[in-house]
Amino acid sequence: MSLPSASRLTPQVASKFARIALGHVTREFPNKLDHVLEGPADARGPRALHPIFFGSFDWHSCVHGYWLLAALLRREPGIPEASAIGDLFDDAFTDAKVAGEVAYLARAASRGFERPYGWGWLLKLQAELLSHRDRPWAGKLQPLATAFAERFFDFLPKANYPVRTGVHSSTAFAIALAQDYAAAVGDAALTRLFLEKARAWYLSDRDAQAWEPSGDEFLSATLMEAECLRRILPAEEFASWLKDFLPRAAQRQPASLFAPAVVSDRSDGKIAHLDGLNFSRAWCWRELAATLAPDDPLASLAEATAQEHLEASLPHVAGDYMGEHWLASFALLAMTAGETIG
Repeated sequence: MSLPSASRLTPQVASKFARIALGHVTREFPNKLDHVLEGPADARGPRALHPIFFGSFDWHSCVHGYWLLAALLRREPGIPEASAIGDLFDDAFTDAKVAGEVAYLARAASRGFERPYGWGWLLKLQAELLSHRDRPWAGKLQPLATAFAERFFDFLPKANYPVRTGVHSSTAFAIALAQDYAAAVGDAALTRLFLEKARAWYLSDRDAQAWEPSGDEFLSATLMEAECLRRILPAEEFASWLKDFLPRAAQRQPASLFAPAVVSDRSDGKIAHLDGLNFSRAWCWRELAATLAPDDPLASLAEATAQEHLEASLPHVAGDYMGEHWLASFALLAMTAGETIG
């Protein structure tokens, strides 16, 4: 499969990404489970544990593989893969299968399951499905979305400190994604909770040093914090905060935020994360650029930096399964940055 070079979504790129995702969301093995065994009866395979999200190497990648397909179907409904996506969703999003996913969460041993990365992605998937108003999919998945929203309400009041990482534990990333759901369903209480925690965790941060990347990061801890606050703070408050948080960004400082990561071995699942870092930085830079005045010198620099990061990793969305099972989702975030849901 030839790989995309455009930095914005086209029907041709959408079709290629759809074929990639259709090839892995129902591929059960290899699989890396996030699963606590309470006894011998819990020693079961991915499909038995997760009736919907059993593919794509791990649960959360399967969730955002479905998000990718739903987002592509909305944006490019004429792609040849559209009917296959619809058939897949009709088969996946049923009362019985959703009940199976909800039942897994109800296990005492599942209290910390996929916290917080998978929580954010499941709610972002539901936000996307809600936009397919002529389909029953969001209605079917709502019990699972409600269960994950309740997890945020239970966990965040106890979370005195943020998790400032560039991997799955990032609290900024999870809140940024989950806010799409809160906005889509008009959940003012969830938005208020996110705003309160983000202010408590991040609002006093100044002059970010950006000690990144580490060797297996797929998120910029620095830019992800900024993107999280961009989504939930009032615009004027965010603009003031951003100037203090990245006071020399227009001078390309910290320099680490402007240089794409180099990926030395794409067959190594952890090192391959760095392609995701390039995509997530491109996503954040583009989203941040959209908030700046056209004459702000950082605006053009942010867009140029996003383009450079995209070009570094777009040729590698497919080719090795360690990246192929998830990278297209992050590429799509970058390629569609600036949309309300995407």
